[in-house]
Amino acid sequence: MPEQYQESMKGTTTIGLVFSDGVILSTEKRATMGFMIASKKAKKVYQVADRIGITTAGGVGDAQQLARILTVECSLYQIRRSRPITVGASATLLSNYLNQNRYFPYYVQLLVGGVDEHGPSVYSVDALGGSTKEEEIVATGSGSPMAYGVLEDRFKSKMTEQEAIDLSIRALKAAMKRDAGSGEGVHVVVITKDKYQELSEDMLKKYLANNHA
Repeated sequence: MPEQYQESMKGTTTIGLVFSDGVILSTEKRATMGFMIASKKAKKVYQVADRIGITTAGGVGDAQQLARILTVECSLYQIRRSRPITVGASATLLSNYLNQNRYFPYYVQLLVGGVDEHGPSVYSVDALGGSTKEEEIVATGSGSPMAYGVLEDRFKSKMTEQEAIDLSIRALKAAMKRDAGSGEGVHVVVITKDKYQELSEDMLKKYLANNHA
């Protein structure tokens, strides 16, 4: 594999956080190719079902393809079984697909999060198909060590939605300050049993203005 391509795999920060009523999925927006900033508006959170989303770290093309595949599979599941797919089932489906391609792997690290009949949950899925249910917080990508420093220090069980949004933004800002592969603003998605909401730029500006992490 070319050295430049290996470098392009490394830069990003994604966060999954479980709060009292749902899940926060958040990322920054920088995409890198080695030392070059390839995009300042990279999309790293995708909705794959009514109340399920995924975050992506790694190769952009691989991540987009997997998001498309999982969206279709979640829709087919609902059509065939007349009920929505659970978060755990969608993570397992994605895990199985990745494991079947382990000899020609997709260069990704994914978070699958959402709300179903069992409540809110987040799963971490690696490139070879390993799937792990994360109890409360998880971060991926090159900025994850800095993000974990904030998350581990400030997270508490049963946080409110506002507290969870604030914490995820604090963690992203910490990563963006110290990780060259992370930057250019934040993308935050809130998932509860009643909504899948991408926070608007105006809403994010208010959080960022009040956030001094």
